[in-house]
This record gives sequence, structure tokens and C-alpha cells, in this order.
Amino acid sequence: MNRVLIVDDDRAVRYALSVELKKNNFIPFEAADGAQAIDLLKKDTFDLILLDLIMPEMDGIQTLRELKKINPAIPIVIITGYADVPTAVETIKLGAYDFLTKPPEINRLVLTIKRAIEAFELQREVNHLDSTVGTSLEWIFGKSAAIKNVISQIRQVAWSDFSVIIQGETGTGKSVVAQAIHNLSKRAEKPFQVVDVGIIPETLIESELFGHEKGAFTGADKSRKGFFEIANSGTLLIDELENMPPTMQGKLLRAVEEKCIYPLGSTKPVNVDVRIIAATNADIKKSVREKRLREDLFYRLCEFMIILPPLKERVDDIPFLVKKFVVKTSIELNKQVREIDNGMLEFLKQYPWPGNVRELKNVIKRAVLLTDNGVIKLEHLNFMIEDKWEFNDDLPLLPLKEISSIAVTDAESKAIKQALSLSKGNKTRAASMLEIDYKTLLIRNKENRY
Repeated sequence: MNRVLIVDDDRAVRYALSVELKKNNFIPFEAADGAQAIDLLKKDTFDLILLDLIMPEMDGIQTLRELKKINPAIPIVIITGYADVPTAVETIKLGAYDFLTKPPEINRLVLTIKRAIEAFELQREVNHLDSTVGTSLEWIFGKSAAIKNVISQIRQVAWSDFSVIIQGETGTGKSVVAQAIHNLSKRAEKPFQVVDVGIIPETLIESELFGHEKGAFTGADKSRKGFFEIANSGTLLIDELENMPPTMQGKLLRAVEEKCIYPLGSTKPVNVDVRIIAATNADIKKSVREKRLREDLFYRLCEFMIILPPLKERVDDIPFLVKKFVVKTSIELNKQVREIDNGMLEFLKQYPWPGNVRELKNVIKRAVLLTDNGVIKLEHLNFMIEDKWEFNDDLPLLPLKEISSIAVTDAESKAIKQALSLSKGNKTRAASMLEIDYKTLLIRNKENRY
């Protein structure tokens, strides 16, 4: 049973609250003033504190500040008279979870206590799981049947040294899966490096992967290690594999098979022991059929394959992920969020999520920032609902220069997302649809990455 500390200078109020708490399976403790409450919290642990606002010597606001110094995470619910409501609202900004007017309606009191304790326990779980490795995959990804299958695959392949291809739409969390595989592997204490082929100029990919010697090319004023050497003994995630030029695909295949590389400008091989994980938002088998990816490289890297479902195919995870992102953002922004409106959750469950988990995370961060009373409501998503440029596959796609000419930055961003969606992540085709070159697309899309 949960332990609740009642802080009130009125003995009758403490007694009445204690009786009701016992009826609802809580264990009540009492403090007659702020100083006594502070002493008790230093010596004991509680799941929640009910704090009177008006008390002699040390009032509720002073007591709140001192209690939060001792335990910043503990939920504190303010009990106040009607005349003190403006002051009680101010306590929310100081870290109080909620406030109730005297005499509190019992059902509401019990519900508020339960919600506050649940939020406290969830925050405590966040802190614990963030500090552990390998025991929190459900917390990271979700609990739906679709994602449980992915979690099972992660656990199956992690301890092996298999090369892995992770396929999934933009924003589904491919890099998060790769990191989880590394964290659960025997290479966990070794480096984990990420190289994004999609944002590296074609002429520099070989140097980025394998390194170069001083003087190997114009501007190479000193020798530099590539990602293979930096990740030696660890794991290398190659993102957007399908965008690697054909000549580099051959060199990558040789490096993986021979476990050695040749830095640019050197004839001396460098032995490397690197586990390769490749990520792609394209249909990788289709890329092989269309000769955009070498078949021999595909079979060498695809010793194991994980396909991530889009968020719209695991709607059951949305409430869980919303709650997780709310807690983490609340900690980041030092804001108390005590409730998520059901109407908001229903809207989020019906939204198509073209940007997947990345988009959901950013939406929740913005909603938490906008709320000022501890409750996230549907109105905090007006930026989504009223967005006239919210795209779908039935809308015509404008050339990017036409959008830019009317200076609609947000519209430009959404047009890029729409093109990537229609092209199933193929950046070359997306650039063609937008009537811009490939490099311009990479530059303008860079800030939207997960």
C-alpha cells in the first residue's frame, strides 16, 4: 500500500483525511507543520504528500520548496481554501503536482492521489531503465504484438556476430534498434559508430569509411581514421545503405569479407573487426531486383533481417509512447504534467503518422511545452489539426521552387516528407518529384532526421 504524508496544522483535518485514506487502502502519516514534515521526509520515504497551503510560521509554499530540495521527484498535492486558489496555481510552477480546494471531494482526492503516484512511479521507472542496458526493450519500443516480435528478434540476434539489415520507414527507430542490438551484444563495451551514407558527398564516402593518408587528395593535410577503424572491435551502423554508389558497394563488400581496409593513399591493409548493421527505409529486396544494390553485398550483410512496422500499424503502442514521451519531456522542461486528455489520445490514435515515432515524439514535446496547467488537451495539438499543409497521398505534389517562392517554410518541409513518403524513402526519386537536385534535398531534409 502507498504511504501518504498529510501536512496540516488543523488536527481535525488531518484526522478526517487519514480516515478516508485508510478506507481507500493508503497508509496515512501526519505532520502538524512544515518543519515536522521536513524532518519526517529526511528520515522516511513517502509516495505522496498532501500539503496545506496556509500554516503558521512556515507556509505551504516555503514547505514545498524545502520538501522538493530533499526529494525533487516526490508528488505533492496542495490542499487550499477557495481564496487561495491563485496562490495554489503558482505552486504548480514550483513543482506541485496538483491542488484541491477544501474540503476536498473524496473521490476526486483519491483519483488525484492515484494519478500522482502513478506518475511518480513511472518517472522512477524512467530513471531506472535509462540507467540499465538490455532489460528495458519494452520500455524503449512498446508492448504491442507487432513490436514484441521485433523485440524478440533483437534478443535473438544480439549476442551473435551476424550482420543485420534493419528495414523500416523514416522515423520508425532503426538507429534505436541498432543501438539496442549493440548494447545487448558481446561488443557492448566497444565503440558504436553511425555513418549516414545519405548525407555524405559521394566523393567522400570512401574516405569517411576507410580513412585516408596525408596528401591522399586535395585538402587532406593530415592522416585521418575512417569509421571502420574508429569502430574497431565494436559495431558500425551504415544508414541509408541503398544510397551507396555502386563502386563503393564493391569496396564495402571486400572490407566486410576480408576484415581489412585500405585507407585512401595507402597500399598497406589495416585489419578491422567490426560488426556491420545496415539500415534502410527502402524495400531492400526491391533495390536488389532493380540493381541499385549489389546482390552479393545484400546476401553478405543480410545474415539477419529486422523489418520495423510503421506506427500506424501498431496503434496500441501510441498511449504508451505518449506517456513515456510526456514523462521524459516533463523532466527535461521541469514541468508537471498530471493528466492527458482522452480526446487528445483518440486524435493521436487516428492520425496517420507519416513521420512515425519521430513525429509523435516531437508532437508530444511541443504539447508539453504549450501546456501551462498540467493538463495536455486536444487544443495543444492545434498546430496539427489546423495545419492546411498536412499531406496525404491524394494531394498534388508541387515542385519545391513553387513552394519556396511564396516563402512557406513549413509547407516546404511537408512537401519533402510527402515526396519521401510517395517514393518510399528513395531520395533520388523524391528529388526528381520536387524538381530539385539530390544534394539540395539532403541539405533541406537534414534537420528533420530522427
